[in-house]
Amino acid sequence: MSDLDRLRGEIERLDRALLGLIGERVRAARRAAAAKRAASMPTLDPAQEAAVIRRAATLAREAGLPEEDVRDVFWLIIGLTRRAEQEASGAVAEQR
Repeated sequence: MSDLDRLRGEIERLDRALLGLIGERVRAARRAAAAKRAASMPTLDPAQEAAVIRRAATLAREAGLPEEDVRDVFWLIIGLTRRAEQEASGAVAEQR
């Protein structure tokens, strides 16, 4: 196996790990949506989303990564989890 093949394998392993973590985040968002419903809170929380983006930018800076690119990635992830929360909320509403 060449160095390039080994490195590509490492990247694929990391991609799988990232996707696993994104899946965990989506599942956690669905549980959060249920907790919000139970507390009669709105599903969307723009202030919390902004805090997540600020935290991601700080962590990116500490890791030596481009903050704006990391912000963009996290906005995409937030969009994914928003949809999961809304779908979870809709599924519950449809069952009633």
